[in-house]
Amino acid sequence: MDLMSFILLWAGLMKVAEASIAQFSQLGASAPGNIIIGGLFPIHEAVVPVNYTGNNSISAPEHPDCIRFYTKGLNQALAMINAVEMANKSPMLSSLNITLGYRIYDTCSDVTTALRAVHDIMRPFSDCESPEDSSQPVQPIMAVIGTTSSEISIAVARDLNLQMIPQISYASTATILSDKSRFPAFMRTVPSDEYQTCAMAKLLKSNKWSWVGIIITDGDYGRSALEGFIQHTETEGICIAFKAILPDSLADQQKLNTDIENTLNIIENNPKVRVVISFAKSSQMQLLFKGLQSRNISNNMVWVASDNWSTAKHILNDGSITDIGKVLGFTFKSGNFTSFHQYLKNLQFESEDEMNNSFLKEFLKLNAGNASNTVLELMKSTNLDKIFSIEMAVTAVANAVAKLCAERQCQDSTALQPWELLRQLRSITFENGGEMYKFDANGDINLGYDLFLWEGDQSDEHADDIIAEYDPTKGGFHYIHNDLSEIKKVVSRCSNSCQPGQYKKTAEGQHTCCYECLTCVENHYSNITDADECSPCDSESMWSLANSTECHPKVFEYFDWNSGFAIVLLILAALGVLLLFFMSALFFWQRHSPVVKAAGGPLCHLILVSLLGSFISVVFFVGEPSDLTCRARQVIFGFSFTLCVSCILVKSLKILLAFEMNFELKELLCMLYKPYMIVSVGMGVQIIICTVWLTLYKPFKDKEVQTESILLECNEGFYVMFWLMLGYIALLALFCFTFAYIGRKLPQKYNEAKFITFSMVICLMAWIIFIPIHVTTSGKYVPAVEMVVILISNYGILSCHFLPKSYIILFKKEHNTKDAFMKNVYEYARKSAENIKGLTGTEPQFKQENSVYTISNLSFVPEEKHE
Repeated sequence: MDLMSFILLWAGLMKVAEASIAQFSQLGASAPGNIIIGGLFPIHEAVVPVNYTGNNSISAPEHPDCIRFYTKGLNQALAMINAVEMANKSPMLSSLNITLGYRIYDTCSDVTTALRAVHDIMRPFSDCESPEDSSQPVQPIMAVIGTTSSEISIAVARDLNLQMIPQISYASTATILSDKSRFPAFMRTVPSDEYQTCAMAKLLKSNKWSWVGIIITDGDYGRSALEGFIQHTETEGICIAFKAILPDSLADQQKLNTDIENTLNIIENNPKVRVVISFAKSSQMQLLFKGLQSRNISNNMVWVASDNWSTAKHILNDGSITDIGKVLGFTFKSGNFTSFHQYLKNLQFESEDEMNNSFLKEFLKLNAGNASNTVLELMKSTNLDKIFSIEMAVTAVANAVAKLCAERQCQDSTALQPWELLRQLRSITFENGGEMYKFDANGDINLGYDLFLWEGDQSDEHADDIIAEYDPTKGGFHYIHNDLSEIKKVVSRCSNSCQPGQYKKTAEGQHTCCYECLTCVENHYSNITDADECSPCDSESMWSLANSTECHPKVFEYFDWNSGFAIVLLILAALGVLLLFFMSALFFWQRHSPVVKAAGGPLCHLILVSLLGSFISVVFFVGEPSDLTCRARQVIFGFSFTLCVSCILVKSLKILLAFEMNFELKELLCMLYKPYMIVSVGMGVQIIICTVWLTLYKPFKDKEVQTESILLECNEGFYVMFWLMLGYIALLALFCFTFAYIGRKLPQKYNEAKFITFSMVICLMAWIIFIPIHVTTSGKYVPAVEMVVILISNYGILSCHFLPKSYIILFKKEHNTKDAFMKNVYEYARKSAENIKGLTGTEPQFKQENSVYTISNLSFVPEEKHE
């Protein structure tokens, strides 16, 4: 075969191939115009599948047979035709003397069939292929409206990108199509699934549905929807119990039925899942609902429908909505559809335009040629949201064409290029139904969603009620119907809600929505339902019991004035002060009497003044402590009681000196007996101790944080100094006790030594008992312990030192005379001398008169000039 023959044969084969490919064109409706718009609509739901059994069975491509007529697809095609006709009648095109034409193809809901249609759209026709005018080629298509399926739109968009032919979809919502780097010529008049899945997640969150299932189709659309939905549910804390994937193609009925059965089993095996989100096709949901009704497991469920089937109420067949539960459907925002319904009512099937529409003729045959029934079926199958989106797409193209053709002559088919139209579309703002619209940076028009609740008869496609609107810019729902009690009663949770006061504990390896509820421990709380953890209370100022819903402020505790114990102690202190004033007045009145002289004379008043300071110090132990009160109470008590004990020590030495019969010891005592010096030294040591204490380790107000309260207390700064102060007082008291014990057998009526002994024993015992109690006791009553010891010590001294004297002054006046005192002393001296003679057998070395003389000189008995 020579070269020329080969070329001729090759050319012939190519023509045959082109002719064969042309046979696949599913062109069903067309109209002439200056600018041609293509349309891709699913007039049928599937194609007859081709069975491949082996390599030998592969043959030349055949014309595909489309099956299962889809009324809604025809409706969408008619909506495009109506929108084109309305645009041609509008002033913006008629004033330019240009019209839009269209060529509409059937995708048969199949990617391959849609690509064959796209090939026909993009392929330039030869002269011989023009059936009407062989001298004129077929006009190129400047834009494409469609398609419904994201799966098909993705494939179509890749081909249209080659010539930058703008494609405007009215229903493809896959998020991937917003990527302009991959789909620069793709646009749409609906929002992407990114917003729909977000809205669904918020719907689930607002109704506390945290354990849900999802059904998708196996394709780009379903996978993209699943990915976006998972992303949003994870953010909202919602768990997906199961994922059911149905085949995207409806041609293989056996595989579809098998997957439907598997999905039914999954739903039946997850009884806690009462909410299912579905991105499946309407025909798939029809089979699924039929199976659920037969198993009687779906009447208490909520189905959240994507825009893919949210308005397809015909899928219920002869069943009732109550048989499948409740359906909440997301649909695109719609507008006024009066003109389209009027268009359907005015259809004339005998007219040339309608008869050139092979899709309409096929549907008329399916209705036995009954035009009235055909129109009625078309009106029932109207998807208002998709009709509105198609009208917007055509209006956008018309406005862009008008804008471009206002600057050039568009009667020539080569005057306008697709990429120019695309550029104009991306920037144009157009009006439709009184509203202004514009494509965003992703080529989308995002109007939000309407949320429908299926109600009424399934034959009425418009019986749904809009219960809410979703605004993607605000990210929230605006509810129109508030009575959604039946919806809110549905519980779809893996675990029951944890009440406030509890928190969720998820076992390792489980979903976060499957958990057990544990009680918050002490000082922790939760005030919301299903808290992930309990919040800790501020341990410094707040507290809570176990299972608490809030923290309570810690109360400040201290030995307050309203305490019954404090009131009793303060009353005792006040009574002690009154006794002091009474005794002070009495002793001052009787200051020259033998009893007062024997009691120490001026020292008595000094002791009474010191006891007054000791009683006053008790007041500083009550009430909320401060740095000042913490320092004052110990120092006042320390100074006053040290002064008291120092004076008593002087009295002890005086008594011992007065009645001591041993001459050598008496001389030693006389040398030591310097009353005011002793008092000054005794006070001086205590002053040094307290000064060092207040200078280096001063007491201060402190707080001890407890479980339910804050204890306000005094910190002594350096407890060694505190115990040193008390130890010094105890040492003085021990000296007093020792000296008084030596002189315990003095004359009975004026026996100061015995009373001093008793008072010092009381003081020492009280403070000895105080030590372990103070060390081991904690709480607000610690100051009360020291108050009790101080009062015991004060009353012990009052009772032993002053009450007996007061009794003699007031009720035994015959004993308060010089003669009575001298008589008592004489008897004591005589008995002492007899006792010494009985023990030694010799007379004492001193004269009786010497003893009396000595006693009188010590001022136990007043001189005549003092009387």
